Formats: sequence, structure tokens, C-alpha cells
Amino acid sequence: MAFFKKAAFSALAMSFLAATPVFAADWTIDPAHSIIGFSGTQTDNTFTGHFGKFDGTVSLDPAHPEDGHATITINIASATTADRQRDSAMPGSDWFNVASFPTATFEARSFRAKGGNAYEAVGTLTIRGVSRPETLPFTLDINGPTAHAKGHLDLIRSAFGIGQGPWATGQWVALQVGVTIDITANQTSGNP
Repeated sequence: MAFFKKAAFSALAMSFLAATPVFAADWTIDPAHSIIGFSGTQTDNTFTGHFGKFDGTVSLDPAHPEDGHATITINIASATTADRQRDSAMPGSDWFNVASFPTATFEARSFRAKGGNAYEAVGTLTIRGVSRPETLPFTLDINGPTAHAKGHLDLIRSAFGIGQGPWATGQWVALQVGVTIDITANQTSGNP
């Protein structure tokens, strides 16, 4: 009889452990080893740039990506393209209007596994006070306490009010803008 009680207790304990949720790992973005870049076309010439200041946190268990979430905040005034005229115009009211909207945010509500190391971050991007649903495809590689994500997303700038007045059309600056992420994050808690 004692054997059956021990066996029943062991079975109960094992079923409890199996039902216990797997906790996501928490990660903090390392801006010194990360890049959030952008690209566009002005008068038929391609240009690239990046944001010098941003931060964020991610909670993600690759085995259960649907339960993850992330918030990335970008200091818009830190945008640079190495072109003095363009860089002085971007913070102005016709473009990013940083006086009223100093930051942009991407809040991912969940992640989707796409096979192998490919994922999608499903969330909301807010720029210039305009929030729109966006899905960011990316690859993810985890090596111990370090995660590395790379992704690309194409946006239409006018959907966020970027480019007012004579800049509202694609006549001089194309409406399509590419956003590229190359993010390194360090684990702060949980199990990857």
C-alpha cells in the first residue's frame, strides 16, 4: 500500500511540474552593440541613417513566443544621416516634429514562431502620435545570456504624418522607408 501511495504522489508531483508554465526570459537591449537604422530615397538617391539613442526590454521564451512582449523606445532627435541639411530638417515640424513627439515606440504584444530561428513581433508602432499595427519579421539567435535579433520592416512614412506640406507626397522624398534592426540584448532574468 505504501508503494502505491508513493507512486501516486510521484505521479501527482510530475503532473504538477508538467502543468507549471515555462517562464520567459527577460532581456534588456544593449544600445552600445545595437543599431536601429533606416533608409529612404531623396531625389532618386538612396540614403541611410540611424538612431543614436534608444532602449528597450523584451520578455520572450522561444518555446512559447505567443506569451512574449517587448517595448522599444527611440529618441527621435538622435536620428542622423550624415547629411547636414537633411539632419537639420528631420527634427522640424514638417518631419518628425520632435518638439511635440520626442520619442517613437514599438510595443510588441506577442511573437510568432515562423520556423527555425525566424520570428515575427506583432505589435503597435507609434510615431508623431500616430499608432498603427505593424509586424516585424526577424531572426533570433541566443547564445547563453546574450540574444541577437536582426530584422527589416518597410513603412509608408505618410501613414505616420512624416512629411508635411510640400513633403507629403513622394515627389522629392519617397514615401517608402525601410527600418532595419540589429539588436543585441542581455538576459536579466528567467530561462531562455
